Amino acid sequence: MKITLFGAAGDVTGSAYYVETGSAKVLVDFGVFQGGKQSEMRNLKMPPININLLDAVILTHAHLDHTGRLPLLVKNGYNNPVFATPASIEMTALILNDSAKVKKLDMERTNRKRSRAGQSHIEPIYSQKDVDRLLKLFKPVPYNEPFAVAPGMSIRAVEAGHILGSVSIELTAVENGKKKVVIFSGDLGPQGMAILKDPAPLPYADLVFLESTYGDRDHRSLKDTLLEGEAVIRQAVKDKGKILIPSFAVGRTQQLLYYLAAAFHRGNVPQFPVFLDSPMAIEATNIYMKHGELYDEEALELARSGELKTDLSHVHLSVTPEESKALNDVEGPMMIIAGSGMCNAGRILHHLRHNLWMPATSVIIIGYQAEGTLGRQLVDGTRSVRIFGETIAVKAQVHLLGGLSAHAGQSDLLRWFDVVAGSKPRVVLSHGEDKGRKPLADIISARYGLAPVLPEYGDVIEI
Repeated sequence: MKITLFGAAGDVTGSAYYVETGSAKVLVDFGVFQGGKQSEMRNLKMPPININLLDAVILTHAHLDHTGRLPLLVKNGYNNPVFATPASIEMTALILNDSAKVKKLDMERTNRKRSRAGQSHIEPIYSQKDVDRLLKLFKPVPYNEPFAVAPGMSIRAVEAGHILGSVSIELTAVENGKKKVVIFSGDLGPQGMAILKDPAPLPYADLVFLESTYGDRDHRSLKDTLLEGEAVIRQAVKDKGKILIPSFAVGRTQQLLYYLAAAFHRGNVPQFPVFLDSPMAIEATNIYMKHGELYDEEALELARSGELKTDLSHVHLSVTPEESKALNDVEGPMMIIAGSGMCNAGRILHHLRHNLWMPATSVIIIGYQAEGTLGRQLVDGTRSVRIFGETIAVKAQVHLLGGLSAHAGQSDLLRWFDVVAGSKPRVVLSHGEDKGRKPLADIISARYGLAPVLPEYGDVIEI
């Protein structure tokens, strides 16, 4: 068996693992690269995968950096199953439909500029038709049960605790009479994250692909993070300022709403208007509400009692572009939650453009910000940014609340890995920049006597 990494090798986006045996070929994830124009260019080129020989695609979860290149497969002739959990199927449909819409609008804008320059029009890398054809290929997989996906190959999906429907994959392949077990951690959530159950470790593997986004550090404690966030909110309310929160529509937004409801319920922050300015996040929240079977006990109890709905009564939904634009004329105090989470697209850009230059504005960053993104610039303390070709001064207060990350920190990664470490697997650290995966590799080497591999794009791992 050999596995080629066509993404998330030395960075945290573009997850794609091409698994080949003598009898089967499958892809585990096929996500887009994110982080600026250079990353976008990488999405234009298909890796050397023979679509005609590809038996199946398996998804760990729905985020765009794990699913965003899937329509390219269909565009190039793929017509076999795409396996995912039921919740991931719904979330992936939501995310890819939105992606196709955004690409269409972006391309129309680009082609208007090309027309004015006397240049020919160009096409988006995929269309809504490609997404529609892809979604017909999805097949649901159960949790915790072996499931055949290709000749001589089966998987078992277990909770990853990252977003709704996210799983780690235990892939078992029989080749030349020998059985090999490969684990793909997918994106692992932290222990005790709101709403979802904790990640489920797996006991045995010959090879483990372990994510390493935060392999170099632990997040601030959730308690301290929430206390800081509540203090920021109280000050912004006192100053009658606007609070802008760039948030991923799937996962982070629902987590944030959960913690806001708790803060309102306990009286830790005063009641004030909160605007969820993201049609995609609104739809994702509805999907979350449908899948109570995936909740942890605390979230399940709150859902049953109806308290969650009551405590979120001050949340207003902005669906149309007109409703979003109208927020520019609403005076603070108020909170606007909008995508995208890395500030590289979406409605949050408009709100940042209108408010970053005002000292009373607070920007709360609650997720990982990839190199090259506007969010990363804000976290790094830049004093001015370019938005829609305009230079905007950064006079707002920028706060990083790392304790709300949906990724496991170093200790939680090691806690998950500790269970499988006894089987002495080969270890490959993926989905992480070097600053995250090198310290994690050092600890794994010292603690378990293993020598983790730090792959680059296109590297092949053979077992």
